[in-house]
Formats: sequence, structure tokens, C-alpha cells
Amino acid sequence: MHEPELREVPVTAVLAALADDVRLQIVRALAPGGEHACGSFEFGVSKATRSHHLKVLREAGLTRTRVAGTTRYVRLRREELDRLYPGLLDAVLAERGGVA
Repeated sequence: MHEPELREVPVTAVLAALADDVRLQIVRALAPGGEHACGSFEFGVSKATRSHHLKVLREAGLTRTRVAGTTRYVRLRREELDRLYPGLLDAVLAERGGVA
């Protein structure tokens, strides 16, 4: 499972990952903090599509994934994102009607 260092990811990749509505919904769900089981996201998409969106977020450096048994847990890399791109996540969430 590839999880790049966020500083190695171009800001354009981060923005592209945030440009999709389903991925943005996932980021909104993760924004308050903590880990969530990958299977807990219900956004009206198939399991394969959900897995694809989680992979895009992970490869863009937005999330970290932890495996425990047969369950994968995902969390937002909020502190790292805020340190590298101050205000970006807050602005994206506010623009789309989310809360930061």
C-alpha cells in the first residue's frame, strides 16, 4: 500500500484528489479527526468505487491507512496538510459547504 510523504506530492495532485465530490465527502467525514473503517463510508457508490476513491486520496497524500486484521482504517493527515499547505483544507471545505 503506497503512502507517499506529503512533501513529495505536488499540490496539483492534492487539488485533483479534492476536486471529486465523493472524495470530498470522504474528506469531510474525516475532517473532525480520528480513524474510520473504510467500509463505514456510504456515499451511494459501489465498494470498488469507494476503494478507488480511498486509493486516490491515499496516493495524493491526503490520508493514511492502517490495517487491523481484515479491516482497513483511514484517517486524514490533517496536521501534515495544514503544515505544508496552510489553510488549503479549510478553504476547500468551506468553499464546498463543509466544516473544517
